[in-house]
Amino acid sequence: MKKKIKSGIKDVVAGIIALTFVFITGCSLDSSPGMGTLEVRLHDAPVNFEEVNIFVERVEVNRMDSEDGWQVVSEPNQSYNILELTNGNFEVLADVELEEGLYSQIRLILSRDKNSVVIDGKKSGLFVPSGAQTGVKLNVDAEIRDGIRYVLMLDFDAKRSIVRTGNAPFPGFLLKPVIRASNEAITGNIGGVVTPFDANAVVYAIAGDDTLSTTFADTLNGEFLLVGLEEGIYDVSVEPREEGYAATRIDGVEVEVGVTTGLGTINLDEE
Repeated sequence: MKKKIKSGIKDVVAGIIALTFVFITGCSLDSSPGMGTLEVRLHDAPVNFEEVNIFVERVEVNRMDSEDGWQVVSEPNQSYNILELTNGNFEVLADVELEEGLYSQIRLILSRDKNSVVIDGKKSGLFVPSGAQTGVKLNVDAEIRDGIRYVLMLDFDAKRSIVRTGNAPFPGFLLKPVIRASNEAITGNIGGVVTPFDANAVVYAIAGDDTLSTTFADTLNGEFLLVGLEEGIYDVSVEPREEGYAATRIDGVEVEVGVTTGLGTINLDEE
């Protein structure tokens, strides 16, 4: 009889130990960090040059509560002609899983001597004064959540980023990047068609005194798409790059999150 009691006690103790192990293991699994996805897209506000070639060596992020500093999320080591990244076209600079949390900054490390601009058929170098050392830093406050894809859109303003200089030791052009970052999940777009197509129109989305998005209408079909606009009211200015046409402006265009507001066909009158 005593042997049976002892055997029963052993079984109970073994069961308790097993349950405890399962409980501890379960807690350990539950406490592991969740993973979300960060996608970084590059697009452009255009300028009247033939090419603007930007060489991106790597992309890094900085988590707000991390003591590890900057974390490399991609190393494209690739040149991009950003003038091709208009009207909704973009390049993916990074697509990576990250631990959930708030990532306060992103930075692009650019080559110092592999950037170039083509104007009137002539190719010139674009020197980046400090890009190779400290990178182009942007405050983004990207909140990565478990199982969620966060799409960060980087609008590279070529017109404001390229500075002409005749001063030694860097005669020619300097690249001082002006980039606007936005979360695709809280933005909308404005689209339409500009005629005549041969007016080669440039289209602006303006809020107050600030131009927040710019694109060229397609020279073959007149279509345009202004992307990455936060919800609000904008004025849309359409200006021809060819002589003989008059500019026009549409005020009070409403943008909603996740929606492309269509303006239909915008006809530029002849002057």
